[in-house]
Amino acid sequence: MANHLTLAVAGARKTQGIVDHCASLPTNRRVLVLTFTQANQAELRKRLSKQAGDMPGVDVLGWFTFLLRHFARPFLPYKFPGKRVLGFNFDGRPHMLAKGISRFFDAKGAVYACELARLAYELIGKSDGHLMRRLECIYDEILIDEVQDLSSHDWEIVDALMASRIDIHMVGDIRQSVLATNPRSSKNKRYAYAEVINWFRDRESRSILTISESATTWRCSPEIAAFSDTIFDPAWSFPITNSKNSKVTGHDGVYLLRSEHLTEYMEAFNPKCLRNSAASGTRFVLDFLNFKLAKGLTYERVLIVPTDAISKFLQKGILLEPGPAASFYVAVTRAAQSVAILLDKPDSSLLPYWHPGDKKG
Repeated sequence: MANHLTLAVAGARKTQGIVDHCASLPTNRRVLVLTFTQANQAELRKRLSKQAGDMPGVDVLGWFTFLLRHFARPFLPYKFPGKRVLGFNFDGRPHMLAKGISRFFDAKGAVYACELARLAYELIGKSDGHLMRRLECIYDEILIDEVQDLSSHDWEIVDALMASRIDIHMVGDIRQSVLATNPRSSKNKRYAYAEVINWFRDRESRSILTISESATTWRCSPEIAAFSDTIFDPAWSFPITNSKNSKVTGHDGVYLLRSEHLTEYMEAFNPKCLRNSAASGTRFVLDFLNFKLAKGLTYERVLIVPTDAISKFLQKGILLEPGPAASFYVAVTRAAQSVAILLDKPDSSLLPYWHPGDKKG
């Protein structure tokens, strides 16, 4: 089977695995590497240039650029004769009752980002097979990094790719499903964010896709890895994370922190401060980064201002919904050595508190 998905935990060196794979291929292999965020694209290009610079057949594109370059621009006349793509409208949206070309394009001829995947999918059918045959002539293999960021009609396109002669390899972490290419769309809503695991498992059950698990993290300490495994409901059946981080600093693991000790903790460890949104942690004067923006980053230590739902999870064991669980998982797994969570009342939490007299790393 030519369609593969690797589900990897945070810190599993997913991006490096893609780079190593590309570097190992024959030089005449034509490969496309896709990812959603510009930061991931830049990181992939940097590593590929350094470690696989002799691979002229490897391209890196963003998901939207992929849909524009290989679907919308060359095949738009199959659906709208005489029309061309004149731009890309990332933020705009069509009128609720818009039909025809106005459903997909603004008044200046720029295609709406939120409708691009739907347009691309419809062009696959309108082209009578020409679109996919062209793509098969250009690429032998397509790798999709951070595949959990796809949404809506993107999944129809992935289905079409997996039915083609192109080898499809996907890499991602369902537990980090905090971004989406089209978060407002109702198409395939039941597979939004972490729920996409069900889309993958359905394709696996029909022998369309093979799934492998990579449960080893080189980033997170054993204590952080073990705590991260408790964030999602056990019914998700995620594998237990194995940590290869053997570093010992004297302050390693997951701790609760009372607000009265915040100043001393900041002075002792200088952690990166994370919050769910700008509305969180407003009573603390700290240099915050939002959970979602921290995705893909690594810090030795992080301090987290919890939401009410996270507090209840810690205090009472009330399970988080998939979206909040993914955001909290991203925040926790940014840390290599220690996580501190601001919480004045522990209730039934078994996590230890840090006190100013404790040993400092």
